[in-house]
Amino acid sequence: MTASRYSSTLAEDVRSDSTFRIPLIDFAAYKRATSLAEKRCIADDIVNGFKEVGFVYLTGHVIEPGTVDRVFQKASIRIYNRAEFFQLPEETKAKLAWDDPKANRGYVQVGRERVSTSVDAAEIASLRAKAPDTKESMEIGRENHPMFSNKWPQETEVPEFKQTMLHFFQTCHEVHTMVMKSIALGLDLPEDFFDNKIDRQDHNLRLLSYPPIQTSLLLGDGQARADYGTLTLLFQDSIGGLEVQNPHTEHYQSASPIPGTIVVNAGDLLARWSNNVLRSTLHRVVAPPAIKINATEGMTPARQSVAFFCNPNFDAIIESLPSCTSTANPSKYPPITTEQYIVGRLAATYEIRPDMKF
Repeated sequence: MTASRYSSTLAEDVRSDSTFRIPLIDFAAYKRATSLAEKRCIADDIVNGFKEVGFVYLTGHVIEPGTVDRVFQKASIRIYNRAEFFQLPEETKAKLAWDDPKANRGYVQVGRERVSTSVDAAEIASLRAKAPDTKESMEIGRENHPMFSNKWPQETEVPEFKQTMLHFFQTCHEVHTMVMKSIALGLDLPEDFFDNKIDRQDHNLRLLSYPPIQTSLLLGDGQARADYGTLTLLFQDSIGGLEVQNPHTEHYQSASPIPGTIVVNAGDLLARWSNNVLRSTLHRVVAPPAIKINATEGMTPARQSVAFFCNPNFDAIIESLPSCTSTANPSKYPPITTEQYIVGRLAATYEIRPDMKF
């Protein structure tokens, strides 16, 4: 549920499921602001949203709708009888398989990922066996990495796929930079505080496809997760499925798609960086209502989404921000690099076979 400003405060609203809301913020006002005071007004709204909920909706043509539509088309929609990425033959996609948590690039087949708040490999393996994943994804990193290369389909297989995704990657990075500037201001830091800590674009663009599935194969609720990096920019189709846990009641609330908006949530590293001043909130994707196919069975509609996982530079040291600690509130975490944290979480999330070489 969403709302603009009420007479009640966000902190008051989120304490009850009946009034829970994810704030809707016009980020265009931040971009066109001509003074720090004007920027601070929007920055305070954003930081307050991350403090109380962990999520915000950004509106104001943050990214032009046509740019987002193009990414969705190249990922999964059949155009003029030509297969786009997720409609390629399985053997074609398998040649691009994800195989290295340090690289975090390539195609992830249905059933391989098992997201969880756990970091225990055995527990995650048990969860995977009980409730297999029902989506496929394509993971894309920065193109100019000195050690790792993206895995692209041939141009003849999906024309303009590579250039579309690289353009979108850069566009999302620019949004990340601007939002982090606003967070810095809202946390009483210089606006450019994060600039040299996020400028290498060590991010991850994830294209997600949820094929139709029979309801009898859906084993329980969606998999709860909290994202690993600083921010996640989520682009939903009209079907949606995202649910956000109310931090106060621990009940899940729908984060329905709002046309022209980006859903943005704080990740684990941003929570850690802020000494838990900002929330990394659990969320999940649940199956949409099924279409009945007989007296006892239904079929969910196909759906897709695009997520841009924003990360600090992989060699950045994440330690509690000076404005988020005090004598009365010392740092809760030891310093850690982005790479140490994220690679460890990725290795546990995906099934890593003994024959894989890193």
